[in-house]
Amino acid sequence: MELPKPDPESPHLADVIPSVLTAMGVEGFDGRIPLPVDVAGACVLLIDGLGAELLDAHADDAPVMAGLRGRTLQVGFPATTVAGLASLGTGCRSGEHGLVGYSFRLPDVGVVNPLRWRMHPWGDDLRKAAPPEQVQPMPTTFERAVAAGAKVSVISGAEFTESGMTRAVLRGGRYIGVQALGDLAARVQEAVADGGLCYAYHSELDMMGHLYGPGSPAWRLQLRQVDRLVESVVEGLPPGGLLAVVADHGMVWVDSSEAVDIDSEPALTEGVTDVGGEARARHIYVAPGAVDDVLAAWRDTVAERAWVVSRDEAIDAGWFGERVTDETRRRIGDVVAAARGSIGLLRRTAEPLESSLIGQHGSLTTAEQNIPLLLAHG
Repeated sequence: MELPKPDPESPHLADVIPSVLTAMGVEGFDGRIPLPVDVAGACVLLIDGLGAELLDAHADDAPVMAGLRGRTLQVGFPATTVAGLASLGTGCRSGEHGLVGYSFRLPDVGVVNPLRWRMHPWGDDLRKAAPPEQVQPMPTTFERAVAAGAKVSVISGAEFTESGMTRAVLRGGRYIGVQALGDLAARVQEAVADGGLCYAYHSELDMMGHLYGPGSPAWRLQLRQVDRLVESVVEGLPPGGLLAVVADHGMVWVDSSEAVDIDSEPALTEGVTDVGGEARARHIYVAPGAVDDVLAAWRDTVAERAWVVSRDEAIDAGWFGERVTDETRRRIGDVVAAARGSIGLLRRTAEPLESSLIGQHGSLTTAEQNIPLLLAHG
């Protein structure tokens, strides 16, 4: 089975913030995405789950965003919020920032869930035991921008103000907690008018996709609300203002009748010590000396439904970017499985909530990997 290999020359989500800061004239950044220069103030607005193929298929529900549609970016592997936010916040691929999945094994700690910063699937808060600034020690783009003299703000849900994920990948800017769409739009308008860079985040489109499926009536109605949000921000852009709308991943419908339940397949758990990742991108950690047997068992059982590779094969194929640090290598599964088509690699016993979701993401399909870059100028 031929493995997908991301193109390292294609524009990436990690390139967005450095490119915007370059357009603003902030020293120390080298933007790969051409943008207008002399930008006085800018907002990068991330809409969780807004895949390029989904937006193109439902352009009638989002006429403002469809009208701003520009080039397509890739998000890298895994195509999930943890890795996407980390790539945007650090300007690096997952092989460097090390947040390699919805869950992954952190050496000397165990399998962790970075979104909640606790053990996976359930456990205590880990912000003291695994300080976010140590788990992800690279300076963020926001810290670097502030050090270069730029004004930076991060606008997101008030509940995320001091979360582990915020501290790991969004630290450096002034955090502005918001409660709803109108609040978000108003704070973005204020930040752009005040000059500098603001990053803003909206999560509910992703939630509708998980619960009801991407493209479902609930998802489409939420897309319309997001389009109104973007319209409000565009209308308030001052002269020299820039809005760049991106996403962290796309999404696919998962066919429950074709799903693989890891927890009920003895062949998939023999020799396995831990399972991380999520339904479309799995990290499989194995007992010493069992890699070859586990790799063979997963390939035989999953067959044509997923790309199943060793850690080294995934790294050599460029799944985690051109550079993978030694620390990140220790977090990647001994075996890595990326779902194909509409398959879910579920864990109905260990992850009942996650396994019940209709919409999923994480893998290397274009529906999950490709996101739109939407640009508006004041």
